[in-house]
Amino acid sequence: MPAPRSDARSDADLVARVRALRPLISEHALRTEQRRRVTGEVLAALTDAGVYRMNVPRRYGGYQSRPATQVDVVAEIAAACGSTAFTALIQAGCAFIASLFPDEAQDEIFTGPDVRVGGTLIPGATAVATDEGYVVNGTSGFATGCQDADWHLLTARVESGEGPPEVLWTAVPMAELEVLDDWHVSGLAGSGSNSVVARDVVVPAHRVLPVGPLLAGEFPSKANADDPFYRIPVLLMFCVWTAPHALGLARGALAGFTELIHRRGITYTFHQRQHEATVTHLQAAEASMKISCAELLTADLVARIEAGEPFSAEERAKIRAQTGYVARLCKEAVDLVASASGASSLHREVPIQRAVRDVQALNLHSFVNPATNLELYGRILSGLDAGTPFL
Repeated sequence: MPAPRSDARSDADLVARVRALRPLISEHALRTEQRRRVTGEVLAALTDAGVYRMNVPRRYGGYQSRPATQVDVVAEIAAACGSTAFTALIQAGCAFIASLFPDEAQDEIFTGPDVRVGGTLIPGATAVATDEGYVVNGTSGFATGCQDADWHLLTARVESGEGPPEVLWTAVPMAELEVLDDWHVSGLAGSGSNSVVARDVVVPAHRVLPVGPLLAGEFPSKANADDPFYRIPVLLMFCVWTAPHALGLARGALAGFTELIHRRGITYTFHQRQHEATVTHLQAAEASMKISCAELLTADLVARIEAGEPFSAEERAKIRAQTGYVARLCKEAVDLVASASGASSLHREVPIQRAVRDVQALNLHSFVNPATNLELYGRILSGLDAGTPFL
C-alpha cells in the first residue's frame, strides 16, 4: 500500500475552504458551460481544497468526511455553479464506491488522496468472463467528468442466458477508455457527462465489484469491512450528495434575486425598484420558505444516515423520497424567482437562467426524480414491496 501524502490539512475547515472558492467558481461558470466541462483552474482549486478526499480512506490520506460535512461542501459549490457541483459530487462520491472494491484494487486506484474517480450505474457495457477476470466492451453514457478523471467505475452486465444478467462495477483507468464528444444538453451542460466506450478492455478479477451483493451490504474490501463509514449504504450516500446539490442551486438563485431587485424596476409598472413591490415580497418569502423546508428535510435524512445501521426498507425508501422532495422544493423555489427576474435574465451570462436548467436536469435524474421516489415510498406505506432493489 502506498504511503499517504503528508498534508497538515484536515476536513475541519473544508467547508470554509470551499466557501472561499465561490467567487472563482462563479466567475468560471459560464465558461464551464460553454466548454461543456469544468475549467482546469476550478478543478485545481477544488483539488487543493481537498474536495476529492472526502470519501477516500484515511490510510491513503483521505478524510472520510461525515455526511453533514459533505452536504455543506456540495451546497457551497452548487450555489456558485451547478455543473461544477455535480461533477464534484460524482467524482468525490465514486471514491466511496472505489473504497468498497478489493483492497488490491484500492492500492492501484488511490495512488494519492486527490485522485478523481468517475462512474456510471447504468450497465450499458457487457463483460465476458475469462480465467483472470473479464473483457469489457460497450458504451456507457452520462460519465460525468470523464475527461478529467483518473479512473472510471464502468458498469457492465454479464449475460448468462438464464435469468437476469449479473451487474458488475469494473474499475478501469480512463486512459483505457474512449470518450465520445456527445454531451450537448440544456441542463448541467458543463458537467462533461460524455459517453465512454470500452473496446476489449481487460479488467482483472480484483478490479471488479458485484452490484447485487453491494446493494445487500456485502463488499469485498477487508480493510474497510468493519468501518462504520463504509457500512453506510451506497445509495443513501448518493442522497447525501444530491440533496445539497439542489439546495445550493436554490440558495444561489435566491441570493442572486434578492441582490438584483435593488438595481432594477418592474417594466410597464410604476415600480422603479423591484424590492419595493408587494409581489416581490411574496415571491422572495415563498421561495425562502421552500428552501427552508428543503433544508429541514435534508438535515433530517442526514441525521438518520449518520445515526448508522440498521436501515429498514421503509427508512431507505423514505430517505430516497425525501431527496426527491428536496429537489422538487428547490426547483419550485428557483422557478419562482426566475419568473420574477424579467426577460433580461434570459441572457446566458445571467446565472438564474442556468440555475433553472440545472435544477430541472437534477429533477430528471432517475434516482432523484420526485414522482418516482414518492411512488417507491408510497408502495411501502401501502404494504407492498418497493418494487426496486435500488434503496
